[in-house]
Amino acid sequence: MPKTTARSPHSRPHSRTRSRFRPRALAAGALAGAVALVGLAGALPASAAQPGAPSFSSVSAPSSVAVPTDFRDCPALPAGADPAAWRCEVHAAAPRLSMGGLAVTLAPITMTHAEGPLPDGTPGQVWGAMHSAATPVPGGPTGTAQAGPAPLTGLSLQPEYGGRSDFYTGRFSLRFRLVSPLLPRSCVIGADAPVDFALKRPSPSEWLSTNPPVIRFSAYDDTFAAPAPGHCGPLTRILGRRLGLPAPTGNLMSYDAIYTFRTYDTLPAR
Repeated sequence: MPKTTARSPHSRPHSRTRSRFRPRALAAGALAGAVALVGLAGALPASAAQPGAPSFSSVSAPSSVAVPTDFRDCPALPAGADPAAWRCEVHAAAPRLSMGGLAVTLAPITMTHAEGPLPDGTPGQVWGAMHSAATPVPGGPTGTAQAGPAPLTGLSLQPEYGGRSDFYTGRFSLRFRLVSPLLPRSCVIGADAPVDFALKRPSPSEWLSTNPPVIRFSAYDDTFAAPAPGHCGPLTRILGRRLGLPAPTGNLMSYDAIYTFRTYDTLPAR
């Protein structure tokens, strides 16, 4: 049976790098709603579309982020769940991360999750998946590596799902694997405890299309604490000084995203 939660879920990561965040359904005409990572945007069901809403062909995603169309990571529903009342939500984001002395624009992240009413009427969530590529860190492990191909001195940051998510409130966690030929696979920012985010929306979400539903939103967190790299072998302390970590304050995650959803009764049969 899939892991389900109400309000404060703590999902386990899958064997693949996976993760997701979501919005909540709103009354017709309202775009404000519960904050969530995918959902950090309020969502109107397609049936509540306003006249004159733009068609899918006219929408545009945030810079460097494509409108998500892949629903293959939709998780199985909990026993007794109504497929017509549950939504599989897929969102793509272009996060900007500043923590300690590290400042990068991460490669686009795609997350999938499901949410809807449990048989007892309480809201439920099921974790789906997270996918992202590694992002090069300028300067490499020492901060002095030259730009361009440098296979032995390069350093990349790979976001991974941290095992906790609540898309009704915008809370989720990530770990950041540090990838370099000079570092062991175990080298991670948040190795012992993940980086916990509580995203807030600076502005209302924007419906770009109602058929299919496409919503754009922005979110941020400037309150999270960034831990030091861990399990990095002899370079652990050097990396901590190089990246300015740990950094209990002064960090920022900016999250520009776009998402879509389908109810389970409209998904292709598996």
